[in-house]
Amino acid sequence: MALTDRAGRSGHDLIGWLMWDAGAIARYEALGVENGAGWIVAWRLAPLGDISPAAAAAATYSISADIIGFVMGRYQGITTPAAICGVRDESAVPGVDAIAPGLTDQLAPLADDLWRGADAVHYGARPMFSALRAQERPPAAGAALSAWLAVNCLRELRGDNHWALCAAADLDAVEAGLLHSAMIDVSDYGDEEWIARSRGNDDEAVSDGWARLEAKGLAADGALNDAGRAFRVDLERRTNELTAPAWQAVGETATLAFCNAVEAHHDAFVRRIDETAGPRWMPAVRQANPGRTTP
Repeated sequence: MALTDRAGRSGHDLIGWLMWDAGAIARYEALGVENGAGWIVAWRLAPLGDISPAAAAAATYSISADIIGFVMGRYQGITTPAAICGVRDESAVPGVDAIAPGLTDQLAPLADDLWRGADAVHYGARPMFSALRAQERPPAAGAALSAWLAVNCLRELRGDNHWALCAAADLDAVEAGLLHSAMIDVSDYGDEEWIARSRGNDDEAVSDGWARLEAKGLAADGALNDAGRAFRVDLERRTNELTAPAWQAVGETATLAFCNAVEAHHDAFVRRIDETAGPRWMPAVRQANPGRTTP
C-alpha cells in the first residue's frame, strides 16, 4: 500500500503541471480555441470523445458541470478531441524535459512495464482510465511519451477508483472537495472551502455541501470534524487498495524505479505549478498530507 501511495503521488507530479503549461495552452489556442480557454480540463476531457457535457461531468466528478459545459462549448465545433490529444502528446515530453532534465530518459525504459499495469485491470466504472487505455500507443521510438501516457492512464485509474468510492458513499462533487481539506495543510489554503470553490462551486453549493456532510456526521458548524477527517484518511487508504493491483502488475522493481526517478524532481514540479497556476493549485502534489503514508 505504501508503494502504491508513492506511485500515486509521483503520477500527480509527472502529469499535473500540464494543466497550466504555457506551451500546451499556445498549441491549444492555435487549434482555434480563443485564448486557449479551458485547457486546464480540455485535455482530460478529449479522450472521452464527442460526448455530452453531462456525461463528461459525471466522469470528472469533482468539477462543476457548469465548468465542464463552458470548456466543451469553447472547443466543440472548433476543433476535435483527436487534435486536443495531439496537443497533449506534443507538449508532454518537452514539458517534462524543461522541468526535470533527464527524467524522460529514465522513464522511457519503463513504458512496457507501466502499460502492463494499465492492461491488468478491468474497465468497469472507470471511464477516464478506459478512454485513455483505448487510445493508440506510440511506437517504440516514442518510448518516453509512451511511458508518460501510461502514467497518465494509471493516474486516471486512481481517480476513477476514488470517485467510485465517493459515489458509493453518496458524496457529491462539493462534499468531495470539502473533505479533501483533511489531506492538506489548511493554513496554506486559508480555509477548508478553497478546494471545493476552485472546482467552480458557489456559496449556495458550498453551503449545501456542508449541510450534507453534517447530516452524515462528517462535519459540524461548517467545518470537518474528527469523524470527517478520519473518513477522508480511510478513503485514501481504500483508494490505494483498489489501485494496488495495477501497480502490482507493473512490478515492484519497475514501480520503485518510477517513484525514485520522479521523486527526485518533486520540488521542481511543484515550483512549475506555483509559477504557472499559483501555490494552492494541484493540492495532490502538496506534501502536508496527514493521511498519506510515506515510507
